This record gives sequence, structure tokens and C-alpha cells, in this order.
Amino acid sequence: MLQGRACIEATDHEPVWLQAGDVAIVRGPEPYHLSSDPAIPPQVIVHPGQRCKTPDGVDLREQMTLGVRTWGSNPDGSMQILLGVYEEVGAVGQRLLDVLPPVVTIAGHTWNSSLIPVLAHEATRQGPAQGVVLDRLLDLMLIAILRAWFDRSGTDAPPWYRAFAHPVAGEALRLFHEEPAKPWTLAKVAAELKVSPATLAQTFRAHVGTPPMTYLTEWRLALAADLLRQSDATLNTVARLVGYGSGFALSVAFKRVYGIRPNEHRKLALRESDAAELVRPAQG
Repeated sequence: MLQGRACIEATDHEPVWLQAGDVAIVRGPEPYHLSSDPAIPPQVIVHPGQRCKTPDGVDLREQMTLGVRTWGSNPDGSMQILLGVYEEVGAVGQRLLDVLPPVVTIAGHTWNSSLIPVLAHEATRQGPAQGVVLDRLLDLMLIAILRAWFDRSGTDAPPWYRAFAHPVAGEALRLFHEEPAKPWTLAKVAAELKVSPATLAQTFRAHVGTPPMTYLTEWRLALAADLLRQSDATLNTVARLVGYGSGFALSVAFKRVYGIRPNEHRKLALRESDAAELVRPAQG
């Protein structure tokens, strides 16, 4: 919230009030209602693809020019929000979404990020590679919000997040995330961490919830799924990047976990849009 006060009403979650400075993450894909008063019907609907319309279908870009990426019903409205949207989610992102509640909120007086004014400023600018700048700022903003939320007392953070603080399980996770292409075995990871394979296996499972090699396989396949969506790299190239010896080996593992072959996954992804969009509605 940049200005004013608003209520978020989302599916399977109690209404939440936001003050200026508060931040919220609403898990999709179901729509949500944001208003200064829950009794007021929607006046502006933000559709996928940065399309902003009235409930009866009038395109607000044609009706009123408010500036670059600035939409709404009133340029001097008392309620202003900065809205970022991920229209699709990859396999790595889905692992995060699976552990989030429908709405995550952080009060502005408990958390203040310098990213907010930068993002608000950049959202209204137009320049070379501006979309790339906004995408990366939005990614950083999301990470900062989630870290602050997971670190709060009483938050049910996922085991793999809490495990990063452990000297053994956390270091193993870092090795897997930073070097997934390495030919890791339980013995090699244990040697790297200077512990026995038995200690590594027991400690990792106790803190993460799965055996080390099972986690690594799931992580590699999630990375492969996203690489197939986001690039035109060959199957063999993707396989090497995520630690498989050949495209065939990756295909077998991928089909076992996802139920379809990598080329089928890529074809499905080509029909979808996987972009982060940023708009700044100004509503009265």
C-alpha cells in the first residue's frame, strides 16, 4: 500500500486490512478483491497481461491516461497500490507456493525495505530494458518479503527453509542449490562436509524431511522443468546443466516424476506466458 487503507478479500482467507506501508502476497490463481470498504463493489478490474478495465468492460487506458503503467479510476485517488503479478509459476516456484497460505501480510511498521520506493519509481518509467529491470526488482521484493515472513516468530516455515541454518543439512542444501550439475553421491557430499555418510543421511532427513539424494533429484528436475519452459536449449544441454549424463536419462526421470516427457512439457509451456507484470493502479 502506497497510500490510504484497503481490505483484501481472498478465497479461503479472512479479510485483511492494509495500511500505507504494509505489504501483502496473495497466492493465485483465484481472483481477490481489494477495496477501501468491503461493501463497495469493484470499480477497476486488473486482468492478466496488464489490462485494466471497469466491470462493464471499458478499457481504462482508452478512457483515461494516467501515465506509464499507472491505471485506475482517479489520478488523485485516496488509495494507491503498487501491484506486481506473476502470471505463471515454474516448478521451482511451485515448491514455494505449496507452503504459503492464501494471503501473507507484513505490517509496514515492522518491516521497511528500500526496494519499495525504487520499485514504485521504476514502475512509472519507460526506458531500454525497463521490463528486465522491473522483473528483477519484483523478484528481489518477493524474496525480501518472504524472508521477513518466514523469519517471524510463530510462522510455519517449511523444513527446507529452517534447515539452511543447520551446519550440516544447510551446507548440503547450499551445495545442491549452487552446484546441481556436479555428480554428487551421498559419500561425496559427506566428504565435502567432513561428516560420515550415515550422519549426513540421518541429519538431512531429520531437518529437511527427505533423504539427501531424493531432495537433490527433486531439485534437479524442478530446475530442468523451468529451463525447458524458459529456454530453447536442447534436452542434452538441459540434462548436463542439472546433473544428468544424457537427455535420455533426464527424460526417464522427468517422466517418472511429472508424468510427461520433457518435450511434452516444453510444448505445453509454449502456449503459456511466464512473465512478471507490474502495474500501479490509482483508485478513488
